[in-house]
Amino acid sequence: MKKSVSDAMLFRTRGHADSGKVSFIELFFDLIFVFAVTQLSHSFLEHFTLEGAIRLVLLTMAVWWVWIFTAWVINWLNPETIPVRLLLIGLMLLGLVMSTSIPEAFETTGLYFALSYALFQIGRSAFTVWMLRKGSQQLRINFIRILSWLTLSGIFWIAGGLAHDEWRLALWAAALAIEYAAPSLGFWTPKLGKTPTAVWDVEGSHMAERCGLFIIIALGESVLVTGATFAKLEWTPVTLAAFAIAFVGTVAMWWIYFDTTAKTGHHFIAHSEDPGRVARSAYTYTHLLLVAGVIISAVADELMLAHPTGHMELKTAAVVVGGPWLFLLGNLLFMRIVVGATPLPYLTGLIALALLFPLAGVLNALTLALLSVIVLIAVSAWGHAYSERLCRLQPAKAAAHSRTTSG
Repeated sequence: MKKSVSDAMLFRTRGHADSGKVSFIELFFDLIFVFAVTQLSHSFLEHFTLEGAIRLVLLTMAVWWVWIFTAWVINWLNPETIPVRLLLIGLMLLGLVMSTSIPEAFETTGLYFALSYALFQIGRSAFTVWMLRKGSQQLRINFIRILSWLTLSGIFWIAGGLAHDEWRLALWAAALAIEYAAPSLGFWTPKLGKTPTAVWDVEGSHMAERCGLFIIIALGESVLVTGATFAKLEWTPVTLAAFAIAFVGTVAMWWIYFDTTAKTGHHFIAHSEDPGRVARSAYTYTHLLLVAGVIISAVADELMLAHPTGHMELKTAAVVVGGPWLFLLGNLLFMRIVVGATPLPYLTGLIALALLFPLAGVLNALTLALLSVIVLIAVSAWGHAYSERLCRLQPAKAAAHSRTTSG
């Protein structure tokens, strides 16, 4: 009896009042990704070119993927047990090596990034397979499939770490293509087949809170960038205005996500007949766009604070408008997957931001940022009313209602 009770404690208890609660060790684990997000934005500022943007996309996809896969694992494993705590601490060490190597990942530290990333993914998956020998056999087979896919991608990661220049980029892009395609293919493996989404018995409240916390991490980078950059500037009416615009923009993004997207998403996933399918698409994929949008917005804030007036380069305009645009796109796709309809507030915001970009030639960074923030504020206000209406309805009725109204 003692053995069976001990074994049961290794896994989260579904339906328990605290089953979706995020533990302190998970919050401690997230500190590594606070550093990783900072490294991503700073390295992009140092390589503010098209090539730098491509590298940012690839590295952001990698950082997000190791984090979201870990969030999925801890959706089943109990983080309050010693083995799982030790796993997370070991992953923190690998994550610290990975994050430290980000700035020079395409130069001198590529092999360190590749090795730490591959070990992170493969080691966590192997540990989960071992732990699940006492749990669900269906879930264990699923993680054997996952381990197979990540081992395959790991070969490309390490090969890329040993290669140079374009070959490194190509091999790492191939590794990410393998990993990002795997969930949509059900992690199909020869002889083992594919995993049905019903196996992903997701704890919706836990997944929603974990992803929300990562958005907080990304938004925290915007706050840090705004404060650190402003502290170095002379306090003038122009710099004070730039500071206020950057801060309000961050608040507007927080409001859009947590007051509309996250709240609506949690409501609909809680009532979904197949929460695993919804969570896989809604959280695993679309939140990457949200994170990327916030990181790019943080870069835009620093550029706008440093050079608020005067001629603005096209690449600066691209990040000033592109960050909020990506953020809204991620929110729109999330709501489209969860609700089953396209939210008009987000769609209108995307169109408005797209119309601002051609004006970049006649506007300075301060004015363009102000107009972008006004769009975000309008979307947040409209989105609140939109979400309130949807959450008063059952998901099936809400989807039909959304298709027949203007939002």
